[in-house]
Amino acid sequence: MTFEKSSLPENPAPSQAAASADVGVPVLSVVVPVKNEAENIAPLVTEIVSALRDKVAFEIIYVDDGSTDQTPTIVRGLRQSVPELHLICHEKSCGQSIAVLTGVKNARGGLIVTLDGDGQNDPADILQMLERYRAEGDNARVLIAGWRANRHDTAMKRIQSRIANKVRGGLLKDETPDTGCGIKLFRRDDFLAFPRFNHMHRFLPALMLRDSGKVYSVAVNHRPRLRGTSNYSMMNRLWVGIVDIMGVMWLQARAKTPVVKSKE
Repeated sequence: MTFEKSSLPENPAPSQAAASADVGVPVLSVVVPVKNEAENIAPLVTEIVSALRDKVAFEIIYVDDGSTDQTPTIVRGLRQSVPELHLICHEKSCGQSIAVLTGVKNARGGLIVTLDGDGQNDPADILQMLERYRAEGDNARVLIAGWRANRHDTAMKRIQSRIANKVRGGLLKDETPDTGCGIKLFRRDDFLAFPRFNHMHRFLPALMLRDSGKVYSVAVNHRPRLRGTSNYSMMNRLWVGIVDIMGVMWLQARAKTPVVKSKE
């Protein structure tokens, strides 16, 4: 794993209040895991900057998960004109969840937004999700999950997702109609307290509820993939999903969240 900028230390993020007082420190870190998404880098970065600049202090962290195309080269080129943009490169592919974890570990913002790197999530939805989070109060243990109410995928993919959501929701009771949506907002500290395992990004709502947090779904824009090809197939989603659901059920059954009586 290589780090493209030394200003990304792997240490605890400052509080939101402290971040607001220092314009050089982001309140919000946008984490984008990518693998072979060269054609989608520049359009998505442009949209993120357009949605957030002058509205909230932010940074963008691209985590390249072992791309074999020009993905990291393009991100490096954009950094010259986008000071908020950072790049972390895995030496070899470790999967989307590990890429997200790398980004969150190195984020300086107290709040995290994740986005898929294929351009199907709309960065314009970030501010409404941030507003929904803030409605719960500062430092709330809350996950705001995107809900692709009007999906722009193939009919087969929509059917697969509908079945998977019903099965997962029935077994995990995660109160989320669309946990596969890549755009989510949560506190950095909450994420880092979750159990870590491959494919955990699909189960963040269940993990948040397991830690006595709250989950709210917000309808978001979903767009067709215009460039590049998906890194997932039906079979790797299906079999991995079955095994992971069983594992998360095991974690739920053994969860204990203490209630602090006093702190002196």
